[in-house]
Order: sequence, then C-alpha cells, then structure tokens
Amino acid sequence: MSAAPSPDERLTAAQLAAKYGLSVSGARPSLVEYVRQLWDRRHFILAFSRAKLTAQYSQAKLGQLWQVVTPLLNAAVYFFIFGVILEADRGMPQEVYIPFLVTGVFVFSFTQSSVLAGVRAISGNLGLVRALHFPRASLPVSFALQQLQQLLYSMIVLFAVTMAFGSFPDASWPLIVPALALQFLFNTGLALVMARAGSKTPDLAQLMPFVMRTWMYASGVMYSIPIMLADKPQWIANVLQWNPAAIYMDLMRFALIDGYGTENLPDHVWAAALGWSVLLVVGGFAYFWKAEERYGRG
Repeated sequence: MSAAPSPDERLTAAQLAAKYGLSVSGARPSLVEYVRQLWDRRHFILAFSRAKLTAQYSQAKLGQLWQVVTPLLNAAVYFFIFGVILEADRGMPQEVYIPFLVTGVFVFSFTQSSVLAGVRAISGNLGLVRALHFPRASLPVSFALQQLQQLLYSMIVLFAVTMAFGSFPDASWPLIVPALALQFLFNTGLALVMARAGSKTPDLAQLMPFVMRTWMYASGVMYSIPIMLADKPQWIANVLQWNPAAIYMDLMRFALIDGYGTENLPDHVWAAALGWSVLLVVGGFAYFWKAEERYGRG
C-alpha cells in the first residue's frame, strides 16, 4: 500500500515555485524594475565604458591620440575632395567652411561610432552575456557613453580649430551642452535598437558601415544643405535638414561658429532635436527591453 502524497507533492510546479519564491531563470522583469536594475548597475556601466575607451587604442603607438587624429584626418580628406576639388563650400568663406566641416565630421562620428558599437554590443560580448546576470541594456548604454567620452576629448581640438579660424567663445557656446546631451540620448536609443537587431542578425554589422556612409552624405557633413540644394525643390532640403544627424550638427555649428546664424537652421530646431532624442531613447529602450530574456540564447 503506497503512502499518501505529501502536501508538496500535490502542488503543481507553478504552485511550488510560488510557494518558495522561485522565478523563471532569465525572465524579463517589468519595465520599471528593469530601469531600477539598470540604475543599480550605473557604476559598472561607467567603469566598463572607461575600460573600453582605454583599451580601444592600447596596441597603437600613438594610443589615445587616435581619438583626435582619426576625425581630423577624415576632415582633411573631405576638405580636399569636397572643399577644393568639388567646391562644395559654394562660396562659403574659408574661415566658416573649415570649422563647419570639422564640426560636422566630429559630431557625425559621434553618432556613427555609437551605432556601429551598438550593433555589436550583444553579439560581440556573448561570453559576458551568458556568464553573468545583469540588465543587458548596460552594454549598449556603456558603448554610447564610451563614444561620448571620446567626443569630449576630441572637443579640445574642435575648439582649437574654430578659434584658429576666428570663432571665439561667446554667448552661444553654452548651447553646446544641451545639444550634446540631446544627441547623446538619441545615440543611446539608436544603439539600443541596433543592439537588439544585431543580436539576432550578426551580419548587420557588415551592412551598417554602408548605411552610415549613405546617411553621412545625406546629412550635410561636407556641405550646407540649404545652399547646395537652393535650385532643387524645397521639400528635398526640408527632408534632409530635419533628419536628426543634420539637426545635431547644425546646433553645434550654430553654437560654435561665428557667421553660421539662424538662417541656416530649420524652424523649431530645438523642438525637433528634443523630439528625436525622446523618441529614440524611450522607444529604443522599450524595444530592447522586450527581448531581454532572449539575449545570449541560441
């Protein structure tokens, strides 16, 4: 005659888990709880971004100087091709065009690097994702923060270039802070979107450089959109000027460069910059969080 089942044996697995406070391994927390977990890991995020920044050029003899040399070399090449050969300055004075070009290269590189780092944030760190339990959003956020720190180092050279061509600090320079803050939020949201997409499709990392190059050419890095498209239908210039990369570059140019006035900016440019940043950081965070339990599996 068999013994009567114990009370625990009569419970289902779900009931037993509830009774003893067990939860599904790797289950996605609520959005509010996920934000709290991410905030609790803020020290890790900052330390991880600093470590990545330090290691980025550790094998090169010039070390961290490449953070500044690379965008400057790009700016020099673009100036020769677009400014000298193709005359993309379209009559813009050299003391305005060169800071215009260098600012565009530095600011767009901030977004470009955040996207390219974000797309590999999960797929390139599978060992860490599979070994440790932490909110996976920590990785793309830390990579976006790494690119912000790199830009801040580069800003010293950007300031030197603008002053060398006659644009000295004035009342508009404090606008650099909100412009960079909004761009950082936008970049972080975009990095979160690309991190989820890249975790599912690793080949996306090979495609994104071509996408970013197309975006760069369409955003007025090397030319002024209103001047270059003056003889084209107005809606084309409007579409290009309202794309977020062009907006953040224009705000930085307006803040830094004497002679680059409000006539070069689209209407309600600050509202547009805020809208893009909120849309991407909120939407990108929610989009990334939705797949939290799937990262590192398969």
